[in-house]
Amino acid sequence: MKLLTLPAALLVLAGPAFAAPGDPPAPSDRPSRTSNAAAPSAAPRGLMRYDTNKDGAVDRAEWKAGQEARFKQLDTNGDGKLTQEELFARTPADGNSVLPSDRQAQRQTTYFQLLDADKDGFVSLAEFMVQADRNFTRCDVNKDGRIDTAECRQALQRNRPDRAARAQQPAQ
Repeated sequence: MKLLTLPAALLVLAGPAFAAPGDPPAPSDRPSRTSNAAAPSAAPRGLMRYDTNKDGAVDRAEWKAGQEARFKQLDTNGDGKLTQEELFARTPADGNSVLPSDRQAQRQTTYFQLLDADKDGFVSLAEFMVQADRNFTRCDVNKDGRIDTAECRQALQRNRPDRAARAQQPAQ
């Protein structure tokens, strides 16, 4: 059971790091039929929105500043701590309210409990930054102090063959 919990937790961990509530939808890959003008380049999304010096990678200082700003954005009531509702709030798309499935709600609760190290029912900035640091370290596969989208994808894919092999081994 714990083998399945770790991959699920890692996927949940990656979500808050790479997607922000209210991010605009991804632009269509198809050119617009109504305009011949070149579309303005879209603002960086996901991890690369933290690349403030536009060098193609996010260093630890950029990551830290971005995660601190993200915490402040999530802390909608400005009390310096996150509730589970604040952490997982989503801006409804086109006015539709989308509630999480039971499975998603359970994953959110598990992740919140992981972040809430002192078990006070809130996530402080310090607790949030501990997980942010873990996420950066996990994504920094080559340990050069800089991460990019490809490197983070590689980190999330690591050990998949190992997990599959362990799942096929008979229990002892």
